[in-house]
Amino acid sequence: MIPPKGKPLSDFPSLPPGFRFGTSTAAYQIEGAATEDGRGPSIWDEFCARPGTIADGSSGAVAADHYHRYAEDVALLKGLGAHGYRLSVAWPRVQPAGEGTPNPKGLDFYDRLLDALVEAGIEPMVTLYHWDLPQALEERGGWLDRATAERFAEYAGHVAARLGDRVAHWVPVNEPNVTALLGYALTAMAPARGLSFDALPAVHHQLLGHGLTVQSLRASGAASIGTATNHTPVWPASDDPADHEAAAFYDLLWNRLVADPILLGAYPDGFAELMPGPVADDLKIIASPLDFYGANYYNPTAIQAPGKPSAPATATAAGHVEVPSDLPFQFAPMTGHPRTDFGWPVVPEGLYELIMQLRERYPSMPPLYITEQGCAYNTPPDADGVVDDSARVAYYDAHLREVARAIADGADVRAYYAWSLLDNFEWAEGLTQRFGLVWTDYETLRRTPKRSYHWFAELIAAQRA
Repeated sequence: MIPPKGKPLSDFPSLPPGFRFGTSTAAYQIEGAATEDGRGPSIWDEFCARPGTIADGSSGAVAADHYHRYAEDVALLKGLGAHGYRLSVAWPRVQPAGEGTPNPKGLDFYDRLLDALVEAGIEPMVTLYHWDLPQALEERGGWLDRATAERFAEYAGHVAARLGDRVAHWVPVNEPNVTALLGYALTAMAPARGLSFDALPAVHHQLLGHGLTVQSLRASGAASIGTATNHTPVWPASDDPADHEAAAFYDLLWNRLVADPILLGAYPDGFAELMPGPVADDLKIIASPLDFYGANYYNPTAIQAPGKPSAPATATAAGHVEVPSDLPFQFAPMTGHPRTDFGWPVVPEGLYELIMQLRERYPSMPPLYITEQGCAYNTPPDADGVVDDSARVAYYDAHLREVARAIADGADVRAYYAWSLLDNFEWAEGLTQRFGLVWTDYETLRRTPKRSYHWFAELIAAQRA
């Protein structure tokens, strides 16, 4: 078990000079203002409107109201001592229908936000797509349609032209594997297509959109471009060869299907033939050189062959997911580890394993950034208004020590972005899971820095000293 308050910071290993700390958020999860200043509907607005899709019936219509309270949130980042802040731009706020002339008021908001960040000495890392596809594009096929990748690169060009002079780092597409599997293959998140393997075009077109956008950003003078891909170590549930085979397939589907094209310029064996379009030419675009590779880690995944007793509903980056019986794998119970309030296993050594696995698989990989990593603990304020989330302190302490261990063992890891700055709308789980360093009161929208916020600030200051 992890000690309830972590280890003393006095014995925390020194990270290399220049190592950077930050936090991450996503537009739909924090901004609110869903119908203000010309913003168009996204697939998540539509998904939230369907009865029974969100655990508590909430939506991102208000969320943490960051749209109106961004100055307060930038002040929190400055108080944290964060070097950087990973935010996302809402495509439907910039182009309400996903194409055409940009909405000036939408870009004005990000103008103000980036100005505030730069003035506070915080480097913006801008994610251009964090799951909020304009609904108008979804109605024309969404990521199943090649044209969406082309519209995405055009949108990226508009954003770069207006904001690029203040953006330190760019991430074109957040977690394309999550969108493709949970939104197109399954129905756990928007747009809930449920297509199984017919969802593979959504993988390819997101990757193509990534590559086209890398090229567009390079043409605009961008100096630092990377990724934010969800990765998980995959563990066979037993020594049964069938479990090992199922785990290898899931590892391929979740980890390698996205990373191989970006870092190696090729799909895993057998998959190129399943993708649409001129795949060989597309792969040259998809593999456009990067300045960093961003990985998002939450926990390992235990996998077993179909037909065995399985975990009741396995938690992933988007929530709890049921896997259809016709797939050649199923999630297995993962025992022997403490769990967050979301039910996710706490496995700090899994982060070390992931870092070293990526280093081994992709020897020419650019420097690694941990672009998301965090935990849901729902500890409320006490009678004095203090949020004593000691479990989150222990969580971050243990995981960051694993980052330090990986660096000591030769991995080139240069940044760590905690998920998340604020409690926010947690996709299909609504407002029921709290990942923030800062407590959000969803009735008053008051922010309260948690104990973990103060611990993280102390860690950053100590590493800077």
